Amino acid sequence: MSKQYKQTEEYIDVDDEIQNTAQQTGYAWEEEYKRSWDVLQEDEDGSLKRTVENFQHRMKRKKLFRDTSTIRRGIIRHIFLIIDLSESMMEKDLRPSRLELTLSYAEQFILEYFDQNPISQLGIIVTKGGIAEKLTDLTGNPMDNIRVLKNKKNTDTDGEPSLQNSLQMARSTLIHVPAHGSREILIIMGSLTTCDPGDIYETIDSLVNENIRVSVVGLAAEVQICKFMCKKTKGTYGVVLNEAHFKDLLFEIIPPPPVSVAQSKAELVIMGFPCSVTDSSPSLCACHSKPTTNGYICARCNSKICDLPTDCPVCELTLVSSPHLARSYHHLFPIDNFVEVPWNSAFTTHCFSCQIPFPSTMTSSLGTRVAPDTSGRYKCNKCNQHFCIDCDIFVHEVIHNCPGCLATTSSNH
Repeated sequence: MSKQYKQTEEYIDVDDEIQNTAQQTGYAWEEEYKRSWDVLQEDEDGSLKRTVENFQHRMKRKKLFRDTSTIRRGIIRHIFLIIDLSESMMEKDLRPSRLELTLSYAEQFILEYFDQNPISQLGIIVTKGGIAEKLTDLTGNPMDNIRVLKNKKNTDTDGEPSLQNSLQMARSTLIHVPAHGSREILIIMGSLTTCDPGDIYETIDSLVNENIRVSVVGLAAEVQICKFMCKKTKGTYGVVLNEAHFKDLLFEIIPPPPVSVAQSKAELVIMGFPCSVTDSSPSLCACHSKPTTNGYICARCNSKICDLPTDCPVCELTLVSSPHLARSYHHLFPIDNFVEVPWNSAFTTHCFSCQIPFPSTMTSSLGTRVAPDTSGRYKCNKCNQHFCIDCDIFVHEVIHNCPGCLATTSSNH
């Protein structure tokens, strides 16, 4: 699957920017009163352009500060996405509504999840009216999941959610996942209540025993049982502040988590690399029993399947392509964060990758030389090449390879 990199303008909330940069010691209402408008300072020409650019620049850099240490991660993931379809999802505190925004972000999450984890699987469960319903089982095809989300019949709201029923339904499938694959549950919950038939604490204990990690994105307020469950299962729990923060919390789940101690035992995984075929006449595929001319032939049983990656429905062999496997490895060997270059070392004039000119000191209306707050240059510590902020993001989020290091390696050979 190809991914197009698009540079988009993002909404800037000054209050959230201050809140994120400050040291968080408790809840927001326990902190001192802040005059957030004081950070909006005009430059010598009376413009706020430089202040806004600094905020945008800081937001881009904040997304790149991630753990780049080489630790063991599970690149074969199995995750269930549980979506709350209770009546509380019709609230409009998130525009256009909680439900519409959730479905939109869920589609983006699914595409990004499979782009970054191409040999993983994902299924969807919805909960409303005190029951849980499985829309799709674990599958490696993102379009199967997106197709059911676009069906209006599957997204009608009703009553209250059932956290316990949803967890039990996901657990019943995840317990059959092989030991080399991670077991995860991601819940998008807009309700502050849950209608459960039994003791949910027993369900949480069973999730811990089965090494199932649960993460929750709350749309309303912090719920004690969700916080307890995430802490117990070593997942993450966050409550959204606005639409942009909702997307940030959701996309934090995309990188694979570290392997737990119970899964640290190394073992070999049997995989097959099927051949692509194009028949002159249609033949039935083993996965959907539909006539197709294009497909892939299983390396073990010679069955015909439609898409990769997947498990062969006949012999249950994991089928992948070599690009899928190679693309999964960037999580295991991440690129080090680029270092911001100070003005006294900013001698380069153009970005090494895209060749756009770097910012330089400029003359104000008063005739003085003024330098921007940052040099706009970011250096790779291995090849010492300088990159702009957009190329920095593109390298770390899309291609996962440093162009400067690759150019140095090719020239040496």
